[in-house]
Amino acid sequence: MSCLSVYHLSNPLSPNKVLTHSEDIASTLDAVGVRFERWEAAQPISAGAEPDAVIAAYREQIDKLMSERGYVGVDVVSVNRDHPQKDALRARFLEEHRHAEDEVRFFVAGRGLFNLHIDDYVYAVLCEKSDLISVPAGSRHWFDMGEEPNVIAIRLFNDPQGWKATFTGESIASQFPRLEY
Repeated sequence: MSCLSVYHLSNPLSPNKVLTHSEDIASTLDAVGVRFERWEAAQPISAGAEPDAVIAAYREQIDKLMSERGYVGVDVVSVNRDHPQKDALRARFLEEHRHAEDEVRFFVAGRGLFNLHIDDYVYAVLCEKSDLISVPAGSRHWFDMGEEPNVIAIRLFNDPQGWKATFTGESIASQFPRLEY
């Protein structure tokens, strides 16, 4: 189940608010400029499907979002417990960073924890299958896929070269809860 926990920076172990209804999550995140919605596939996706088949299952929603926001690139990323670089990837994404473009992720399978550092708060968004999150350009955040990752996500980009981050050098991510399975 998707979940949003909102923490004040002064109390990183006890959330001020915990929401589990997608409408409540979406409206709370919308108030800080973050898009959150749920998508359903137009056709079934089989386990181990090729990226083109995954994209085809969500083509209508992808095209609409690309048209609305001017995204020019789309791909599929998959990281599971057998991925040879899972530890290095997790460590890299766990550092607070920002992007010059929106970070758009749609969770086809599995789950991940997006932490958004906005003003004096951290919005910890547990995203699961069917969740789309769009983190606005310039927003400080980090992502945890867990020690035993299991995530397949569609990514959309403004820059056809894909993911580029500027790390803040802050240690804030280490103060907040991580993704637990």
